[in-house]
Amino acid sequence: MTDTTLQAAPTVRNESPVRTPMREMWRQFRAHKGGVAGLAVFIFIVLAVYVGPYIHTVAPNAINIRDRNQGPSFAHPFGTDNLGKDMLAQVLAGGRISLAVGFAAMLLALFLGTLVGVLSGYFRRADGPLMRLTDLFLALPLLPLLLVILMLFRDTLRAAFGPETGIFILIVFVIGITSWMHTARIVRGDVLAVKSQEFIVAAKSSGMREHRIIIRHILPNVLSSIMVSATLGIAAAIITESALSFLGLGFPSDFPTWGRLLYDGANFLQLTPSRVLWPGLAISLTVLSVNYMGDAIRDALDPRTLKR
Repeated sequence: MTDTTLQAAPTVRNESPVRTPMREMWRQFRAHKGGVAGLAVFIFIVLAVYVGPYIHTVAPNAINIRDRNQGPSFAHPFGTDNLGKDMLAQVLAGGRISLAVGFAAMLLALFLGTLVGVLSGYFRRADGPLMRLTDLFLALPLLPLLLVILMLFRDTLRAAFGPETGIFILIVFVIGITSWMHTARIVRGDVLAVKSQEFIVAAKSSGMREHRIIIRHILPNVLSSIMVSATLGIAAAIITESALSFLGLGFPSDFPTWGRLLYDGANFLQLTPSRVLWPGLAISLTVLSVNYMGDAIRDALDPRTLKR
């Protein structure tokens, strides 16, 4: 009877969850407290700027002279400016534009940097010219170059695409073509290391074409560096756009960004300091959260960490 009971009893197996690379990277990311906090803050900012206008329904450009230069109140949580515009509505609207500029400029810089880095690292003949081009861009004084390009093409693009779209295209293009160099250097170094691996040699020996080797074998192995550069590129693009807008060379005054709000509020700093506080705080929190996320992604994608 005992034998029958033992045979009928189900066997219990301690099955551990399958440790896939994505789960392992997520586990390493969660272990980075700063990265988790940065992710939470960044998600909150994105939700605030895109969902907030549906809750706080005040128009950002609505003028009310009677309520000008007011401090924080229930009707205007961030106060008002010298024309009575609601600062919270302007910060939310400016956040959408600043984040859009950051993402678009990051994608352009990432595309250029990855293209130059992969071609330079994989093809020996292209290495010299492309790296000298990268060194040339690194040697250029970026801020004067940005100012010159904006002054030369601002009116042309405004006339072609309108005052808002034209400036958006120009700023994204200017930031993108002046911030791809570090990505190109990092990707080139990773490609040089991957190119000498045995599976690349085997792929070449099997007759696989060069572009298929790059797409199927090279790019997946340098994806970690590209992702880290992407997160840091968003922060750099937001800071650059804010600097240009603060100098008065960015978007027009009726098209608010965080940098433009800083520029407009600088003249009223002693009268209403909150006009500078809120957009400055939004820029700082966004950049810090993205930088912490970049650090966490870099640690999570570190091959030595994944091996452990």
